[in-house]
Amino acid sequence: MKSKVAIYVRVSTNKQDANNQVEILRDFCKTSGWNNFKVYSDIVTGTKDSRPAWDEMFKDAHKKLFDTVLFWSFDRFSRSGTLFTLQKLHELELLHIGYKSYQEQYIDSVGMFKDTVISIFATIAKAERERISERTKAGLRCECNHKLPAHNQDGCTKCDCEKFSRKGARRGKDKKQRKLRRGVIYG
Repeated sequence: MKSKVAIYVRVSTNKQDANNQVEILRDFCKTSGWNNFKVYSDIVTGTKDSRPAWDEMFKDAHKKLFDTVLFWSFDRFSRSGTLFTLQKLHELELLHIGYKSYQEQYIDSVGMFKDTVISIFATIAKAERERISERTKAGLRCECNHKLPAHNQDGCTKCDCEKFSRKGARRGKDKKQRKLRRGVIYG
């Protein structure tokens, strides 16, 4: 009997498109001989423990509507940290539902090192989320008016930060300031 697969995809903002993930995962299902049961797609940060499509997928899992969850990559599945992620994967296992990452072939519900690999990747995904948050906060804290000073080891600039306006930093007062803000945050 062919396996019924739930595809889970996620993007963080509505400026991103999950269609590339969906099409490749559908093709992967076909070449693997699996039936694609349903695509669950969220547009929300992976740090949220509750996401609309995620929640629906777990409700359907409890109804045993599919056999396996296929996701693009581990960071698309969850960035909520080791404990939460392992609990959700364990929940799938208790329901006799497998899981598989398309990008990380070793993240699969079979194999004797699965729990070790999952734990490491959940920690890495959470650390990456924290790094993104720290860089963004440092950029907002230390934005200067029209020039980009050198960064110190904390990602913070040595500048006259009293000129910083939180409201202006989010929107950017003009094109130069928005470009500066992107350079501080991502530079």
